[in-house]
Amino acid sequence: MQTLKITTCAAAFQAMTLAALPAHAQQAPEGYPADYVDLVTAAVGEGEVNVYSPTDSEQAEGLIRGFETAFPGITVKWNDVASGAVYNRVVSEAAAGQVGSDVVWSNGLDLQLQLVEEGFAEPYKSVETAHIPDWAQYKDTAYSTTVEPIVFMYNNTVFQEAVPKNRKELTELMDTKASELNGKFATFDPEKSASAYVVMENDVKNDAGFTTLVDAFGKARGKVYASSGQLREKVLSGEHPFAFNINGAYAKGWAEKSSNLTVVYPEDYTIAASRTAFISKNAPNPNAAKLFLDYMLSKSGQEAVADAGLPSVRSDVSTDNWDSVNKEAGGKLVPIELDAALLEGLQPAKRGEFFRNWKKALNQ
Repeated sequence: MQTLKITTCAAAFQAMTLAALPAHAQQAPEGYPADYVDLVTAAVGEGEVNVYSPTDSEQAEGLIRGFETAFPGITVKWNDVASGAVYNRVVSEAAAGQVGSDVVWSNGLDLQLQLVEEGFAEPYKSVETAHIPDWAQYKDTAYSTTVEPIVFMYNNTVFQEAVPKNRKELTELMDTKASELNGKFATFDPEKSASAYVVMENDVKNDAGFTTLVDAFGKARGKVYASSGQLREKVLSGEHPFAFNINGAYAKGWAEKSSNLTVVYPEDYTIAASRTAFISKNAPNPNAAKLFLDYMLSKSGQEAVADAGLPSVRSDVSTDNWDSVNKEAGGKLVPIELDAALLEGLQPAKRGEFFRNWKKALNQ
């Protein structure tokens, strides 16, 4: 995770609202509809916005402080919820008539869209939609906010083989040197990480040979882990000197701090995962929720997110953005689009087949 740069985010967004004025004197942000001032005034009257997200509050600090500086009188209440638990919490609170979230922001893209389809999200066409790619929008309700490349990462002081540059080379290495490299490869556990499952589903869609890679991974007795922190430590220690399907937004920051870690953008294609946000149905603070979502998608909000190490979906931010990540990926960046195809992976039959094949490959 990169060092947070909070002050620039807050300063940049001040042009969008006269935040220091009392509620009755609020003005619409520059370039926004004139009646947006009514939303600002109503949001300030609510006084808070509750966010559910697996993104930890430290990484979201720049976003939180930027919003609170732009809109004094509105406090952001951040709730750390594991990606696999977000769906269940939203559903259970709605069933009990006790909705606690205003905005839900998660990297479990398929589950986010399922919540939209099941009526747990409130449609809202953000005023920032013109600046967000079409693939990052779903039914004027859910919006992708980040571009997180999925990469290879290896320990350059321990890994002595020719470094695989694509999935075919990685498959061949694991297959032909399964005995010599027994237990030396690692990746995320798709059963415990909602985002890992989505990524692997997209691997299958983009690469007909991906199932062969999984078989080779099992043959080489590869290991799986549930968290980024675990994987980082295993590669850093050299226990598993090579890992694939790693979140590049994190891996890049780790490599900057540890010279023995190297990141490889697969030359065949690099999947771009994301974190998607929507407003909860029956949100306790609906106006503040709209304001926060718009801020997340605004140039200043996106710069705050990018400064925290999560590249922006926008191309006009001054830090990491879609264009810069695509350049690092050799122009091979492939986003996970917000569309109905994401929901197909949640069908019991398809999900069951995937995990039966996964466990068979890993001899589980």
